[in-house]
Amino acid sequence: MSAPVVARATAQGARSGVRMSSVLSGMPKAPMSKFEPSDFLNDRYTIMDERLSVVKSRLNRPLTLAEKIVYGHLDDPANQDIERGVSYLRLRPDRVAMQDATAQMAMLQFISSGLPKTAVPSTIHCDHLIEGTTSPQDDRDGKFGGEADLSLANEVNKEVYNFLASAGAKYGVGFWKPGSGIIHQIVLENYAFPGGLMIGTDSHTPNAGGLGMCAVGVGGADAVDVMAGLPWELKCPKVIGVKLTGSMSAWTSPKDVICKVAGILTVKGGTGAIVEYFGPGVETMSCTGMATICNMGAEIGATTSVFPYNPRMAKYLASTGRSDIAALCDKFQANLVPDEGATYDQLIEVNLTELEPHVNGPFTPDLAHPISVFADAIKKNGWPSELKAGLIGSCTNSSYEDMARAASIAKQALDAGIKAKVPFTISPGSEQIRATIERDGIMDIFNKVGGTVLSNSCGPCIGQWKRTDVAKGEANSIVTSFNRNFAARNDGNPATHAFVTSPELVTAFAIAGDLSFNPEKDTLVAADGSELALKSPFGDELPELGFDPGMDTFQAPPEDGSGVPLDVDPNSNRLQLLEPFVKLGESIDDATILIKTKGKCTTDHISMAGPWLKYRGHLDNISNNMLIGAVNAENDEVNKVKNLMTGEYGAVPDVARAYKAAGVKWVVIGDENYGEGSSREHAALEPRHLGGAAIIVRSFARIHETNLKKQGMLPLTFANPADYDAVQPTDKLSIKGLDSFTPGVPLTVEATRANGEKYSFTVNHTFNDNQINWFKNGSALNAMAAASMSA
Repeated sequence: MSAPVVARATAQGARSGVRMSSVLSGMPKAPMSKFEPSDFLNDRYTIMDERLSVVKSRLNRPLTLAEKIVYGHLDDPANQDIERGVSYLRLRPDRVAMQDATAQMAMLQFISSGLPKTAVPSTIHCDHLIEGTTSPQDDRDGKFGGEADLSLANEVNKEVYNFLASAGAKYGVGFWKPGSGIIHQIVLENYAFPGGLMIGTDSHTPNAGGLGMCAVGVGGADAVDVMAGLPWELKCPKVIGVKLTGSMSAWTSPKDVICKVAGILTVKGGTGAIVEYFGPGVETMSCTGMATICNMGAEIGATTSVFPYNPRMAKYLASTGRSDIAALCDKFQANLVPDEGATYDQLIEVNLTELEPHVNGPFTPDLAHPISVFADAIKKNGWPSELKAGLIGSCTNSSYEDMARAASIAKQALDAGIKAKVPFTISPGSEQIRATIERDGIMDIFNKVGGTVLSNSCGPCIGQWKRTDVAKGEANSIVTSFNRNFAARNDGNPATHAFVTSPELVTAFAIAGDLSFNPEKDTLVAADGSELALKSPFGDELPELGFDPGMDTFQAPPEDGSGVPLDVDPNSNRLQLLEPFVKLGESIDDATILIKTKGKCTTDHISMAGPWLKYRGHLDNISNNMLIGAVNAENDEVNKVKNLMTGEYGAVPDVARAYKAAGVKWVVIGDENYGEGSSREHAALEPRHLGGAAIIVRSFARIHETNLKKQGMLPLTFANPADYDAVQPTDKLSIKGLDSFTPGVPLTVEATRANGEKYSFTVNHTFNDNQINWFKNGSALNAMAAASMSA
């Protein structure tokens, strides 16, 4: 990153040294949420202000908003080393949120800790295990769509839902039932608050930054630490400032801001940093629009993204029944915006007035195309121009405003007598959004234009799409309002060219049936043969009649859940209680290379979602998908590696199991930004379970690197990235220096080729003392248990 730059804060910018304790005293008590009536935000803000007072006196400089929130949650503000990009901070988050696919492993790990109840407010959200359909299905009695999909999910996932419900009741965790909505929308509607610090077991947890919260995606082991009452470790993030000026108009939307920023920073440009938006353009967009930007910020590798508190947030809080929190924020505002003169490690400026609508993709979310050049890019690259499907909703773009703007385009088509030319799906973000758009006639417009309304869940965005219109391997194009578009992510077809954009553009493309259509200048043909020029999308920021909560889908934990039995069948193929990992020891000699991966290797490549989601609670079963999507550098094939004991080729998990059975330790060699994408810790648990010792790569994505450490593995990086090319898949590797494993001190790999030739190279690591203790104990969970026994 460039040298720190100074940026003026917004008009509401605060000056350092302002104490808010006196301002807060006498304010009415504001519960953190209606579900936690005895846990008050006033108390959190008071503690945050006290911590910030200590930090400001130590640093004696203006603070960014990101710093205020993070440093305001330090476990020991008086003694904590604080240096951006260097120090490891010990933090005290306000809450934990978990989606059902990751909550299974997180709760299984929490159970292993032996603790009776979570130490911070925590919730489980059932949103990942519901498969979406757009055509009649035999397993749904010839039906398809939201109700049919939810009904089947409740049946096939019954044991998982029962386990999560019972674990939530036993350990004091709120449980949002299937059909309630997507975790991030539920959090925004009920739990997020300006200035808060939350961790969530999903990479798009930063969505809550649209409401001024520092919300970070983590693996389940991090969630377990926080639920156990331990401080949470985070490398002190750098801060990237994005100054917004001007205002959006016509077809431009908040999605275009993050699509442009992704094009600037790329998928790893935000790694190790919090992206902080500020400037006069902030207040020109809605709170849910800000959430969209923060949500997709995960695609640039950012720790999280955040916006300063402003009137649009206050408006959203009031509309979701939290006027008391808004009133408190108004008084506490000095700590909810950056200080004047705060410095950023990198500064980006985006003029909203000049910003064009964007379409990003295919195969990566950082390949940005302004709409004015998108058709040319399609032709130049030979991408399929004919559209096969349009999909809107998901956690990124499923707000009331998003749905209303998309419906305004669909309504114009209906008035002209035309409908969508391709399958068009709508995924409401929550039961509240679904009920409200149904009441206000928006859902009726979608149905009439030929759309299929799916359940209130993630669905196709995470690969939960039973797609039947295109054969696997057939090149085709789809466009979505989702956040991520890696190969095969949405439908399991690596030949599907997936593009991401705003819901209104998706709707226009679905009606046109072709990606070369530019709604800003091109026309459609109406039913009477006349030309139809679509007017710019429009929609209310919030529903005029207020939100309709819909069905009650929340299960509150009892006051005392100690007597609640856990619902786990020992013969289940979906749930499996965990056994502690064995220590790797201080000597890793002659380790075999399981696979040398080539190019992009995301968590989707390491541990696929889609049909594998059903095994997220059974470590041994889900390990059968380990690295089956990674490209083998030896032969450019997927899921085909040589077993060096037999000389035969086999599937990656099968060869790993063979090595483990023979007592052979193995490593993975990888390229840049290894493990980007989802927060899923299964991508770390599976290699550990199948006998892996180390992952040696050119660079890591933040969450995956931490997840590997948590499970007692060695995430290492080539000191010289060119050494990646020198390593051959048949080499044997010995990792030296573990007997004196020390923070900041590189390790040495001594390698032996198949012909006996020896060579060596240096590898770096980012372990601190606490993380080295995890390694020496075999995992962070083992270290927790050891500390408990010695206490």
